[in-house]
Amino acid sequence: MTPVAELKLVHRATWAAGDYAAVARHIDEVPPRDLLSRMDIEPGQSVLDVAAGTGNLAIRAAAAGAQTVGLDLTPELFETARARAAAADVVVEWVEGDAEALPYEDESFDRVVSAFGVQFAPRHEVVAHELAGVTRPGGRIGLVNWTPEGLIGQLFKIMGSYLPAPPAFASPPPLWGSPSHVERLFEGTRVELEFERGHNPWRFESAEAWVSFMETAYGPTVKARERLTGEGRWEDCRADMLALAERHNVATDGSLLMQAEYLITIGHKVG
Repeated sequence: MTPVAELKLVHRATWAAGDYAAVARHIDEVPPRDLLSRMDIEPGQSVLDVAAGTGNLAIRAAAAGAQTVGLDLTPELFETARARAAAADVVVEWVEGDAEALPYEDESFDRVVSAFGVQFAPRHEVVAHELAGVTRPGGRIGLVNWTPEGLIGQLFKIMGSYLPAPPAFASPPPLWGSPSHVERLFEGTRVELEFERGHNPWRFESAEAWVSFMETAYGPTVKARERLTGEGRWEDCRADMLALAERHNVATDGSLLMQAEYLITIGHKVG
């Protein structure tokens, strides 16, 4: 097995850990609205949601009348996705697949979207070219990704300071939240880009409640806790996470409210 394939098995196990459905509920309002309001999805269009997770984008696209595919490397998430689609009375085709090797012919989709998904595939340029390839001329690509300087980007920086460095071929996920990085990724793809920023609210009873949630529900933090607990370093990492939440807290009533910055990328594929 190649190093890339081995890393993807690790990624699949990471996102299957914890309770991603619970995490997805915290990012299921503002980011999908911000992205889809810029995508002009209409009945009859074909839409691919890459790294679809539990369906935050795919279900809304289907509800708009699009023929929608939700693709993810971690099919364990589809149980929740299917239940959510059924509750919304929409049809989505759920497909196990890799963002770095999309199982579709070129120019297959009118719209290609991803929310906090493709940024976790290791080889960013490979992903960008795959997204561009399956998009039809005149179609759009729409992405929402955490920024390096925002709350979740800083969370990954904290965990990264305690964990082994990733392989040289794997780029840091928050770089997808940097416009200059994304522009380089799409060079030569005939995709013209525009960017905006948004903020997702994270509301919890306290900073401690947020850390407790993340260490039990969010796959990357769950895996970091497992490893660092065995090394006797988790409490130090956890303390840094708690301090991060306290720094970002803008609530004035004793609770926790943090605004996590993300980058909205809209790509227009020219003919």
